[in-house]
Amino acid sequence: MLWCWRLNCITKHWQQHGAQCLLNLRSGRTYVTLLCTMAGNTGEKVINLDNMNAQVKKMEYAVRGPLVIRATAIEKELQAGAEKPFKNVTKANIGDAHAMGQKPITFLRQVVALCLMPSLLEDPSFPEDVKQRARGILAGCRGGSLGAYSDSPGIEIIRRHVAEYIERRDGHPASWENVVLCAGASEGIRGTMKMMIQHDNGIKPGVMIPIPQYPLYSATIAEFNLHQIGYYLDESTNWGLDMAELERAYDEAKAVCLPKALVVINPGNPTGNVLPRENIEAVIKFAYEKKLFLFADEVYQDNVYAEGCKFHSFKKVLMELGEPYCHMELASFMSCSKGYMGECGLRGGYAELINLDPQVKAMYLKSISAKLCPTTLGQAVMDCVVNPPRKGEPSYEQFTSEKNAVLSSLAQRAKMVVETFNSVPGMSCNIVQGAMYAFPQIKLPPKAVEAAKAVGQAPDVFYAFQILENTGICIVPGSGFGQRPGTYHFRTTILPQPEMLKAMLEKFREFHTNFVNQYQ
Repeated sequence: MLWCWRLNCITKHWQQHGAQCLLNLRSGRTYVTLLCTMAGNTGEKVINLDNMNAQVKKMEYAVRGPLVIRATAIEKELQAGAEKPFKNVTKANIGDAHAMGQKPITFLRQVVALCLMPSLLEDPSFPEDVKQRARGILAGCRGGSLGAYSDSPGIEIIRRHVAEYIERRDGHPASWENVVLCAGASEGIRGTMKMMIQHDNGIKPGVMIPIPQYPLYSATIAEFNLHQIGYYLDESTNWGLDMAELERAYDEAKAVCLPKALVVINPGNPTGNVLPRENIEAVIKFAYEKKLFLFADEVYQDNVYAEGCKFHSFKKVLMELGEPYCHMELASFMSCSKGYMGECGLRGGYAELINLDPQVKAMYLKSISAKLCPTTLGQAVMDCVVNPPRKGEPSYEQFTSEKNAVLSSLAQRAKMVVETFNSVPGMSCNIVQGAMYAFPQIKLPPKAVEAAKAVGQAPDVFYAFQILENTGICIVPGSGFGQRPGTYHFRTTILPQPEMLKAMLEKFREFHTNFVNQYQ
């Protein structure tokens, strides 16, 4: 059935566009490359699959890979009246809170509305603190309009507010000049990692990333022609970060690359772990000893659920360790896409870069200037995140109620997901301490592994396609994030609203039981 769908897609495209279609299997994943020739133009293309950027061909981003393409196609089939064993597709592959039914935070949307339509500043239905925030943002914009270009690092008043937020969070000074606003944390991460691209005598710089990891990192490392150094998180200790494993990964990598950076995702994606302070201290000391640039991906800092867990920023711990660690190079990242906000599509985020060589910082700022500026809409959203209503202001009670309701519900859903997966024979799931995902391990029968190989797919990819075709649930196979050889996992979000999540989990239970029975 799956292969019929793929061939139908190719045939349909050929009929519509006169396309030449190439089907290519690689690493157990299916890629459909459509090489289209417009009518009347039969000459060779200047850029083709053979001469295009090899690093772009190499990069993979599992979160939006072939499974998602198929899920979107199924949605269209259902809309056209196709009969399926389900009525809707549940896209549990990506952390898109609003797509899963989360309501926007009123204060945030009100401020953005006034920034986009300043005439609403005269509307008495908007609270005064909302108007104050909007006026402050617009005063920082050229021409008093959000439609004007900002400085490349972002609107100065918002950068100042970010620095004040970091100071309140950490209890240590933060300079607004070290803050760069960006269109989501991803852009900030890529912009910073770009500065590492320098091959000395043909030796690639190496970037240490956790396994499992968020595919942004492996994709960016591939695109920038860097060397990926994977260090395994310990599933037996709730995805703990083991220092001996860091040493192993570093020592092995030295023979083939020049290790230059260390990435830590805290709270973890896809693993949902939250690092204790002593672990962060050990990581900082390791990075200092090895002379590594630290990347602290902290976009889920508001998403901590498990009892006894607490978010500690790398910046705070690094400063409190004192000399010599407080002088280390560190880039920390935050986003408005996660947390309680979930404003993924508005693309707001920031990077705080400390202790950079002044000349390198100048080159970095030059580099981002080529993009002109991050979206000013996203910058305005970020201002609301770092400059929320304060006690005594008109919006405070409603804002606090909405924020707490979102985070409380996420904590309940995190628990629900773990309890369900751990009650299904052949599945096991660590506690979701934070973030927005679970990463359960699945035990696949040997016959299922053989069936996967027969169709040229990795076993967890085969499992994910089967669950999609039979239940309409779209997940991401563990191989897209990395996993220890011989183990199989998948990532699912905890974002569907409670009733939808309950139904989704029951589908998981039923499917997995039937799948195992089928291949016993």
